[in-house]
Amino acid sequence: MRHALGLVLALAMSLLAGAAHAADLGIITGSEKGTYYQFGLNIQALAKSRNVQVAVYPSRGSIENIHAVYQRPGVQLGIVQSDVLAFVSRVQTDPTLKRIARKTKMVFPLYNEEVHLLGRAGIASFDDLADRRVAIGREGSGTYLTARLLFNLSEVQPREMVPIDTDEALAELKAGRIDAMFYVAGHPVRLFTEHVTPTDGLALIPITNKSVTEFYPTADIPEGTYRFQTGAVQTVAVKSVLVSFDFRRRDCETVGKAAKMVADNLAWLTKNGHPKWKSVDLEYPLRGWEQYDCVRKYLGKGGEPQRPGRAAAAASNPVMDAIKQVLGD
Repeated sequence: MRHALGLVLALAMSLLAGAAHAADLGIITGSEKGTYYQFGLNIQALAKSRNVQVAVYPSRGSIENIHAVYQRPGVQLGIVQSDVLAFVSRVQTDPTLKRIARKTKMVFPLYNEEVHLLGRAGIASFDDLADRRVAIGREGSGTYLTARLLFNLSEVQPREMVPIDTDEALAELKAGRIDAMFYVAGHPVRLFTEHVTPTDGLALIPITNKSVTEFYPTADIPEGTYRFQTGAVQTVAVKSVLVSFDFRRRDCETVGKAAKMVADNLAWLTKNGHPKWKSVDLEYPLRGWEQYDCVRKYLGKGGEPQRPGRAAAAASNPVMDAIKQVLGD
């Protein structure tokens, strides 16, 4: 009897210890070699110094993230591309997608994500991807959506769009089985800094197609960003955005306090975090998106919670389904 009681007490203590170490906040990011994940780790480190536990989750990218924030327990924050947000907000044919758009709230705009187009020597520009095999990122990633939209806008038709993740794409590119790969992420990208050398015979390819630059803002990847670069490369960019769900109760307060922590300690993040923190403008006016009222409240900008809570979770990812439908899959 005494032995059994001891086991029960030990189990209770272990459960209490587990609860004590449970995360106060969850943020879903991207590939562990990408900038989203590094930003998540930076926020985690900042929070830890203030006795706040933040769980950082890797993911396939923006499309997965926007759906995870909508329906996955324990994920209050996510980082997504602005063109994914724009896509979701403009698709009005799917009722679940309309609910996701209505319930997705901007916490902060973050930084520009450059479209990295890495290819074999001899491919001079984006337009030269016609009749080539090109890796476009795996389904669920923001890279996948952006690459599809770039081809759609430009009417450049590759021979094959290969939906694989960036690690696999780089291996395929080095092996000569594909001609180029897309990766949408803020420079410097860890995958390229650590795994591409001048001897690989690869180069960043400019994106200057006029139809593309009318839709996406232009950007440069500066000379020296990567060891294999021989000069600055002109490309296009999307804005990364920290988003949340339209929480109305406890998580409203949790997200508001986290946003204030980031805003009050941006100088610390700039000094100690990924180089892209230096270009973060928390007041950047992101067209078509208003800041979450729970965040505005904690930043002293006014705004009180008004609407009821979360809709029922969807079984699949309707964001991915809608993208395939609109882009003709």
